[in-house]
Amino acid sequence: MGETIQTAIETRQLTVAYAATTALWNVSLQIPMRRISAIVGPNGAGKSTLLKAILGVVPVLSGEVIVNDAALVGEQSAGGKASRIGYVPQRSAVDWDFPITVLDLVLMGTYGRLKWFQRPGKKEREDAFEALEQVQMREYADRQIGQLSGGQQQRVFLARAFVQKAKIYLLDEPFAGVDAKTEKMIVEILHRLRDQGDTIVMVHHDLTTVANYFDHVTLLNRQLVAAGTTQTTFTAENIQATYGIDGMMWGQMSNGHCHD
Repeated sequence: MGETIQTAIETRQLTVAYAATTALWNVSLQIPMRRISAIVGPNGAGKSTLLKAILGVVPVLSGEVIVNDAALVGEQSAGGKASRIGYVPQRSAVDWDFPITVLDLVLMGTYGRLKWFQRPGKKEREDAFEALEQVQMREYADRQIGQLSGGQQQRVFLARAFVQKAKIYLLDEPFAGVDAKTEKMIVEILHRLRDQGDTIVMVHHDLTTVANYFDHVTLLNRQLVAAGTTQTTFTAENIQATYGIDGMMWGQMSNGHCHD
């Protein structure tokens, strides 16, 4: 009971805009360390933008992002940030026709620890095969990534994140387009990582599974609506404030009759 929860990621008055469109407005948020956290909200709420702002790959209009108490600002810190954070993008953001094998894609996760112009060696290949084993994809090592199913593609990107040996993992809708078996496997892997002391932050769209999958939840609709433990924060009132849906509809969703 007396465990002190440390903050893995903090944003302070974070505002991000694309041209004239504000994607995030004045978001001050603390995401706990060694927990699985969901970011939920309607389409266009800025969920993916929040992940990208944490990574430092979108320009921040104002405010700041702090990871493990180290302020990460601008080009100077990009290398350090990249090596500490594993990122799994949305499948729709990937060029699946790119001529690269499963093994080569996972090996890309080792680049952050190599010197300039150094190629991955025996140790990196061993790590890549181990990561593929973890997601049950080792036998597909020589397959071109476009020949995989949606669930297999997602597992390969997870393996690429694992091989970074990061302590923080950011996942952008990893369950989109995957089968139930793959979703169950990914959840089990993520819970195992959490139990080993890692931090997982995930954009998630299925409200019916939030209570079962996550320790912490952030409700976002361009502005922060609420954030905290799933048990205390994932309430009908906060859902309504985030999505504009009424309590009756939320009751149906929580009973599994309706999906986001």
